[in-house]
Amino acid sequence: MFDVSFTELMLIGVVALVVIGPERLPKVARTVGHLLGRAQRYVSDVKSDIQREIDLDEMNKLKKQMDEAAHSLQASMRETSESFQKPLSDARKSLEEASASVEGLVEQARQEVDSSPATSAANAEPGSTAPATSAASETTPATEAAAIQNATADAAPVTAEDSGTRK
Repeated sequence: MFDVSFTELMLIGVVALVVIGPERLPKVARTVGHLLGRAQRYVSDVKSDIQREIDLDEMNKLKKQMDEAAHSLQASMRETSESFQKPLSDARKSLEEASASVEGLVEQARQEVDSSPATSAANAEPGSTAPATSAASETTPATEAAAIQNATADAAPVTAEDSGTRK
């Protein structure tokens, strides 16, 4: 801070000795030392208060940035959730409609099957060899699957020699 050399300090000490006197000089030097110590403590306290305020201001800025980031993340998550909800609800609605239509078709088919044998049996002539229901002559998916399984089981296994591949 101050650029004071040793010779300048000696000159100040000699002038103080002459002006104050040798009896009061130690007491004045002690008082000046205490005042300088208080001044240094006061300056260091002010510096630490200023540093604390700067750190607090930086922390507030950082907190504000984090809050903004959290709000933007929440908003983006909300938008993403809403963008997924609409297709899911549309798919759910389509699935429910398809399920309802399949249930309606199944119910209609049951009603046809239930009503068909009664009308066919009543209209059939005694002694005729015609089948009683038309549903019995049709193939069902289960019988088709069984026929395909039987056909593949009867086929001869293909060996490496048959297919013409060589090792």
